Amino acid sequence: MAIPDYQTIMLPMLQILADGRAWSIQDLTRAVSDHFGLTPEEREERLPSGKHQVVVNRASWSRMYLRIAGLVEDPKRGQVRITGQGRSILAEAPERIDIQLLKRFQSYRDHLSAKAKLAFESEATPPVTTGIVEEQTPNDLIESAHQSLRRATADDLLSRLKSCSSSFFEHIVLRLLMAMGYGGVAGSGSVTGKSGDGGIDGVIRQDKLGLDVVCIQAKRWEAPVGRPVVQQFVGGMDGHRAKKGVILTTSSFTKEAADFLHKIEGKRVVLVDGVRLAELMIDHDLGVTTASVYVVKEVSNDFFDEDEI
Repeated sequence: MAIPDYQTIMLPMLQILADGRAWSIQDLTRAVSDHFGLTPEEREERLPSGKHQVVVNRASWSRMYLRIAGLVEDPKRGQVRITGQGRSILAEAPERIDIQLLKRFQSYRDHLSAKAKLAFESEATPPVTTGIVEEQTPNDLIESAHQSLRRATADDLLSRLKSCSSSFFEHIVLRLLMAMGYGGVAGSGSVTGKSGDGGIDGVIRQDKLGLDVVCIQAKRWEAPVGRPVVQQFVGGMDGHRAKKGVILTTSSFTKEAADFLHKIEGKRVVLVDGVRLAELMIDHDLGVTTASVYVVKEVSNDFFDEDEI
């Protein structure tokens, strides 16, 4: 049979996960392939770019959208497990799980709202209405596809960050800030590796003598980070004689936390939420790899200038 589209894969994938155990992504994809009776040739079929197998790509999109809707979760890196919400859907015995069904869940509706009109119909992305495609030029479609894939990568990155250990997360944010240029050529960075330090998880010394110091706090949280955490961090900066600080979280910040920073003097603290964190990691090639490169060409007017002969 033909390789199923990503929406057709959703229900069988959730049914496979109904046993409640954490499945590896590889085993889950293999089980999905078995469910549809894919031949060895179909399992090896690749996208036109040649980079990825079609069934792996489509199963990945199915898994991502099920996760966004809250039907599955990533208990550990590279693993997938059904949630209580996923079990509730299976209990309804649906004939199919697709985008229309996922719209019942607020988390998925929020995702659609954030994406706005950045969807694009292709082999690697979910379908959009013909009307949207007809309104866009080919260049618009390419840009929309790029933005849609970028947002999907950011969502996946954020999910991975939430599932890693707190200590590993601290090292990730330190590497990100160093990749962004904090620390300069001669500077250095390190994590404190201890608690009770005023909420300071890491320090970047932007020169060899440590005259310019940036304090870091890494919060791998689900709940929003509030003012008490930010206030403690600002106070802890004094122990490092720092005037600059960055708090990075996988969640978000409350309005009170952001407002507090407008009231302090002599210190500059920047708040980076989960969405911005994932975007920065993509921008600075941290935790991501280049999957494909497409070159767009246009006719050269200079080439056809006969006066130049």
